Amino acid sequence: MGILNVTPDSFSDGGLYCDKNKAIAHALRMQDEGADMIDIGGESTRPGAETVSINEEIKRVAPVIKELAKRIKIPVSIDTYKSAVAEAALSAGASIVNDISGLRFDPRMASVVARNKVPVVIMHIKGTPKNMQKNPIYTALIPEIMDYLREGIEIARNAGIADDRIIIDPGLGFGKTIEHNLEIIKRLHEFTGFEKPILLGPSRKSFISKMLGDLPITERLEGTTSAVAIGIFNGANIIRVHDVKAMVRVAKIADGIKRGNENLAQVF
Repeated sequence: MGILNVTPDSFSDGGLYCDKNKAIAHALRMQDEGADMIDIGGESTRPGAETVSINEEIKRVAPVIKELAKRIKIPVSIDTYKSAVAEAALSAGASIVNDISGLRFDPRMASVVARNKVPVVIMHIKGTPKNMQKNPIYTALIPEIMDYLREGIEIARNAGIADDRIIIDPGLGFGKTIEHNLEIIKRLHEFTGFEKPILLGPSRKSFISKMLGDLPITERLEGTTSAVAIGIFNGANIIRVHDVKAMVRVAKIADGIKRGNENLAQVF
């Protein structure tokens, strides 16, 4: 899953793709580099980020999606927790909803997804982007995340979303300390019990920087590579990344090692 932020303030690429033509060109480039889907976001969800209005978010994402839908061959996902934004994006040509709140922040989101019969990513978050990194504390990290995801799956089912359209994401960096993020990646195999595709998003995140001496965003590739490879080996099915070309290569090797001969036909 290639990341495309059409925002002025995202932590990694804020401001780079606010221009529609630049955004479309970057999405097409990620497709050429091997992305299987593009995830477009119009509001930054970095720690401490301010919210934007529904109209502003739609204004940022809808024109890009509408134009991109005519030219791209892979699915486009909308990264939003607002049902009105999701509806506008789906109308413009998106075909996946990626909700960082796990269907919690907007009670209409589940029905929008169900009505449009599209896949949804249910992610775990503790708090909101505004406050999630202010001393997040868990009594039992993995069980608490699992309970949250389990409840999100029930919300989806009750709204009429089919089981085979549900993807789960433990939410690296969303209300997590360095130690929490590492434990999630280490124990990711435990989430396979949900029998749902697992999405993992370690790309360029601050826990990588802090572990390597407060590295700038431009120097987090090797750390991301390690997290991606181990994540795949421990059960991740979808990797949400900025550096598509490099991570496609990493994924092929990690997947080849994990699955052995079963995967060689796909690799070659």
